[in-house]
Amino acid sequence: MAKANTNTNKVNFTADRVRSFKCADDKKESFLWDSGCTGLGIRAYSSGKKTYIFQASINGKTKRAVIGPVDSFDINEARDKANEYQKNAKNFISPTKVKREKAAIELAEEQDELRGTIKLRQVWLEYIESNKSRWGEKHYKDHLKAIQEPNQPWARGKGRLTKAGCLYPLISIKLKDLNSKKIESWIKKENDTRAGVAAQTYRLLFACLNWCAEQEKYTGLIDLAKLKTKDVKSAVTKLKSRTDTLQKEQLPAFFKYIRQIQNPVISAYAQTLLLTGARRNELAGLKWTELDFQWNSITIKDKATSRGLEAGIRIIPLTPYVASLLINLPRRNEWVFSTPTGASGKLTDPRKSLEPALLAAGIEGLTLHGLRRSFSNLSEWVEIPTGVVAQIMGHKPSATAEKHYKQRPLDLLRKWHTTLEAWVLEQAGLALPEFKEPLLKIVDGYNK
Repeated sequence: MAKANTNTNKVNFTADRVRSFKCADDKKESFLWDSGCTGLGIRAYSSGKKTYIFQASINGKTKRAVIGPVDSFDINEARDKANEYQKNAKNFISPTKVKREKAAIELAEEQDELRGTIKLRQVWLEYIESNKSRWGEKHYKDHLKAIQEPNQPWARGKGRLTKAGCLYPLISIKLKDLNSKKIESWIKKENDTRAGVAAQTYRLLFACLNWCAEQEKYTGLIDLAKLKTKDVKSAVTKLKSRTDTLQKEQLPAFFKYIRQIQNPVISAYAQTLLLTGARRNELAGLKWTELDFQWNSITIKDKATSRGLEAGIRIIPLTPYVASLLINLPRRNEWVFSTPTGASGKLTDPRKSLEPALLAAGIEGLTLHGLRRSFSNLSEWVEIPTGVVAQIMGHKPSATAEKHYKQRPLDLLRKWHTTLEAWVLEQAGLALPEFKEPLLKIVDGYNK
């Protein structure tokens, strides 16, 4: 609180005196005190602004509080407010404390009003908007898909309608009505048809509720401890880690039937996943500008940060067989793995085209991520250093030495990467491709 002005004037406040009072020309502010009400005054600024104020001595310290603009209060209203502050002052309660307590009451009332009206949908959408800049594309779309409305035209299929998102049954519930029993019932019902999706959505839901609890305007609206009970947690299906991977003996059949897929983009995509160990979305988002046929490298947008490189980027070798696959793909747009029908112009979900080939090869159940896992497992046959495999795949370094000292150059990665590719092709009964001309010259020919 500011100290009191000792050079004060006391007059009986009237409408004319209040209206005519102004700041002295040589000062930034001036005070006028009411003789009819203890502690009531007017503070006039050089800018022309005037406010009613209250001032009192509490425990030997001068305390001051703003009542409000002169234009917003008549004299009697200002005196009533000053008398209220004066009564509290006699009980050693400062105006600041009164205002703080009033604000707390008003906040509680506002929260009670929110508690009665706000629904999970609103909080979910605010949560997405607040955090999407930090998320990857897939994570962002997972949140949108979770609240997807049913029976809407499906963008990727003519005449097909959307299925309700996993969280859709809860989004119309008011926060005040959200309780552990409803969450438990929701999980159990979703477990009947999509237990894995329900487990993932459960985690997304509580991440959102944790964020909600940290927002000032939602403080106190939910009690996380009461929502995340033992019964709720036990209803969530415990998912086992996938272990699908290609065995050395399965490589001939894999390449035989994958190479027979009529769509060359999907065929090349599956083979490149296996031979680079990239994540499915990393590879699907590969652009032609990120292929360097002169220095035989691929620049991948990595979800992790590689030490010594630009954040979110890793550069891996463009091996001979992978180069032979990519160089022959159609150049429809900016994407290497493009599609003429998709809205984004790039490959999004090739699994349905891959499943018949995998079934024919006798490798049913192999997932796209299983191809990434296969790259890691097959590398052990040629005894590639673990750190090399991790750097190519974009895994975070584990050992201290790897974290701080080992960032291998591209030519060293290429030595091991081409060794692995040659071994895989040998097991599959395929020959290494031979280029009669440099790749860059071949590419220039295509571009012309």
